[in-house]
Amino acid sequence: MSWTDDRVETLKRMWGEGQSASQIAKELGGVTRNAVIGKVHRLGLSNRAGSGGNAGKAAAKEKAPSKPATPKAPPKAKAEPASKPKKEEPELDENGIPISAARRAIIPAGQPLPPQPSANEISPEALAKVSEVEKSAKRISLMELTEKTCKWPVGDPATDDFWFCGLPVQQGKPYCGAHVGVAFQPMSTRRDRRR
Repeated sequence: MSWTDDRVETLKRMWGEGQSASQIAKELGGVTRNAVIGKVHRLGLSNRAGSGGNAGKAAAKEKAPSKPATPKAPPKAKAEPASKPKKEEPELDENGIPISAARRAIIPAGQPLPPQPSANEISPEALAKVSEVEKSAKRISLMELTEKTCKWPVGDPATDDFWFCGLPVQQGKPYCGAHVGVAFQPMSTRRDRRR
């Protein structure tokens, strides 16, 4: 997509009317909301018409007070060529930022955690060692972590009873010796224990 003079003029007009970057992107077609925002800033249009951010929207409403918004959508669908595939619009959060699949997978506080590795995947010696070490752990917060402290998380991050081990790390690893024994196990050893 290139920014032709006609497209730039349409962008300037719609931006001056108080249209959102998403609305402008839809109208122009073949351009993303972020591309519109970038072009607006490069053109120096970041301030809306009038003194306030809503002045442009108010002016647009005065120009066309009786235009209903709903009939506008069906003609656009017919105006697009049939060969052009429709791009699925991503789900947006309250700030207009696309919600990724990873972000959707975050479990809200109070919800059950996803399945954890079963005890038969970890050697009993390693589990016993972890239990002993966690009794003497420093129980530090995220802000207290350094490259020399064990970063093994303990508990539910959504609760006040969440902490990191904090013991000295094993050379070249992010965890103390006990937690390294749980985190870094050879695949063949884990497979053998599952049987």
